Amino acid sequence: MNTAIYSGPVFDMAKQQFAQVADHLEIPDMDRDRLLYPKRAMAVSCPIHRDDGRIEVYQGYRVQHHLTLGPTKGGTRFAPSVDIGEIAALAIWMSWKCALAGLPYGGAKGGITVDPYKLSPRELEGLSRRYMQEMIPFVGPHTDVMAPDMGTNEQVMAWFMDTYSMYQGHTINEIVTGKPISAGGTLGRREATGRGVAYLVGRALEHLGIRADRATAIVQGFGNVGSVTAYSLAERGVRIIGVSDHTAAYYDPAGLDVAELQRHVGKHGQLAGFSAESLIAASELLVRKCDVLVPAAIERVITSENASKVKCRILAEGANGPTTPEADAILHQRADEIFVLPDILCNAGGVIVSYFEWVQDLQRLFWEETEVFDRLYRILERSFQQTIARAKHERISHRTAAMAIGVSVVQAAKRTRGLFP
Repeated sequence: MNTAIYSGPVFDMAKQQFAQVADHLEIPDMDRDRLLYPKRAMAVSCPIHRDDGRIEVYQGYRVQHHLTLGPTKGGTRFAPSVDIGEIAALAIWMSWKCALAGLPYGGAKGGITVDPYKLSPRELEGLSRRYMQEMIPFVGPHTDVMAPDMGTNEQVMAWFMDTYSMYQGHTINEIVTGKPISAGGTLGRREATGRGVAYLVGRALEHLGIRADRATAIVQGFGNVGSVTAYSLAERGVRIIGVSDHTAAYYDPAGLDVAELQRHVGKHGQLAGFSAESLIAASELLVRKCDVLVPAAIERVITSENASKVKCRILAEGANGPTTPEADAILHQRADEIFVLPDILCNAGGVIVSYFEWVQDLQRLFWEETEVFDRLYRILERSFQQTIARAKHERISHRTAAMAIGVSVVQAAKRTRGLFP
């Protein structure tokens, strides 16, 4: 199979992780490419009018990994680093994540190679609408359902939904999730990933016999996931001693005021300028001593260079792919020291509540917030128990256990359905 279009360090990482799990599951060689490589990959050009009168063209992508269990599901990121290899890797991870959580989805991911912070609101709207317009032949509420990701938000999802609906001639809320409540969104979606991370950290603390009110945490990345995680952990009594984003990193062993941090970011759009006294180097933050370390920003931040220096008891992966396979091998050797909550388990809260939003939109029947989070925590609890039990029984890492569950679900579905034609 010619797979030359899929390349880069992030895709190589997803491929390497799959190979390790496939070896563990003893998946026949002839079945591996069908499980790993995406069903579809789209590349589109998105021209827009800039405010200064120029026409500029941006490159957009969408990858649908598999449609065996139902429609594909995945976020859309606007970032300068976006390429087809990164998008494909994220779609693959989403497949294992959905299968682990028991959701009737395959994985997908999309994105545009752009710095959204360099666009005016009008330009951002134009680019968002053009991207969805280019995707209309390939997506639908029973084919591929989009969601927000890095660089996108509720407003972008509302533009996506409106653009798709205009072409269909009537409102179709269920084409995207992560929308504003006023456009058919669900209560709890914005907070879902971060609150899910905090719930699982709480379960890990209980599992290890550590009291939350005596625990400390460092959160790398203070966007939607990181800020909500920090706030939710603080509500549980955990002392937040370090935070960072792409502009600044802060560390204070006495504890940082998360509410003040959130207010500062809400006003200035970034952490920079919050404090001069507690400012430290971002790379240093990851290796400071704490009970809980939450990488909640980008891929590949825990590497072979710093994995042996990490001084946490729980590594809770709020981001997708924050730990490289080389770092994983080191962490596995330190399994008695570091309890890993792998990304496809730890950050699954977002796609789980996106699934709830899709179900509510299809039924035109909406739930109270308490019902949303009650259902979320039940699914996370089941996934947590299954992962820990499998890791213990088979003497494997938590990541291998979580991925083995997800891959096995997809493999069984493909085997049952057979190959058409």
